[in-house]
Amino acid sequence: MGDLQVASPVVSMGAVRHLVPLPTLPRSDHPTQDSLASLPNDFPARLCSQFVWSKKDFVNEASYVYHLSAAEKAELRQAKDEFKAQELDGNLVNKDNFRLPTLGPKLQDLANDIYDGKGFHVVRGLDPNDYSVEDLAIIQLGVQAYIADQCGRQDHRGNMLVHIVADNSSEIKLGHHRHSTSAISFHNEEAGDVVSWLTRGTSKSGGRCIIAPVYTIYNILAAHRPDVIRTLARSDWPVALPRFQCRPLLFYHESKLIMNFGRTPLLGSATHPRPEHLPQLNDRQREALDLVEAIARALQMEIKTRSGDMHFINNFTILHRREGFVDGASADEKRHLVRMRLRSSTQGWSIPESLHQEWTDAFAEGGPKTWHLEPMPGDAFPLRKYTN
Repeated sequence: MGDLQVASPVVSMGAVRHLVPLPTLPRSDHPTQDSLASLPNDFPARLCSQFVWSKKDFVNEASYVYHLSAAEKAELRQAKDEFKAQELDGNLVNKDNFRLPTLGPKLQDLANDIYDGKGFHVVRGLDPNDYSVEDLAIIQLGVQAYIADQCGRQDHRGNMLVHIVADNSSEIKLGHHRHSTSAISFHNEEAGDVVSWLTRGTSKSGGRCIIAPVYTIYNILAAHRPDVIRTLARSDWPVALPRFQCRPLLFYHESKLIMNFGRTPLLGSATHPRPEHLPQLNDRQREALDLVEAIARALQMEIKTRSGDMHFINNFTILHRREGFVDGASADEKRHLVRMRLRSSTQGWSIPESLHQEWTDAFAEGGPKTWHLEPMPGDAFPLRKYTN
């Protein structure tokens, strides 16, 4: 796969200023003053990394979409059949019992690029109609075992597979990102080094995956609005997901930049209004959120998803959002994603102290693990009060 060699922001501030004004704050003349106009201590003035990219760096899909060959699809089917012959529970799939001698090394190359390259990939070529739901889940787990070997819980009930489908059966579900058809803003998942999802079905229109590079956003802000970097790195953000805590949204931890936030847990929404007893954001924090969103939209890259696609994105370095969509009347025109949260025991990044609890809740050995292969009625998948 082609590696990127991008070292500087490629989006002009003029394009961003068209969306949101970016006034330049005066720097302090006093060298000992803790000026809001300077970068936080230990944060770099500029990041040089393959994580710094622009959509212009991708002349076609070949640099981020891996197309399975007929031989590789046959190898997946054989690995699935051999795994089932062992009569193991499906959640026990790993690289040792789901052998992919040809495809496996190529998937490991993708994993390297996700953890230490541009941060995202799509594996394309599966047809969900060719498999039972159980077989498709086994193949999903088998492929992603070569990307990252640990799967994480996504709620307190231990749901490992989250089904993202439109559901207007109640006002609460209609307003929840998981079941809404509306567009959502850029965010990270609250846990997981890598976020993956298998597209079991696509909508009649819309619903594209949209991503933006955190490192490029950082370089733009560091050059033109370092005060915003300082604001994002402060420990006074009143995050209400999955529990209330005050913490930074941006970390420079062991020489790696990590962003972790969502707007709704900080601002609330019409369906999930922020309780009055929780601290509200100040003007400086609201401006920082708006600037991150505006720059992300100026940089955003849209990926048209096909049924059977498996997406993998680095949850530290890539922001993602979804455009609004419309489902059709037929079963093959209904959007259905199966999302998982992953971590690699060998390539996983060190986690900042403020995020330790989220990663522990997701990936610790103890605790419940539930594997629903289909969307379940009722509250099998609990909707948090403060949705992400």
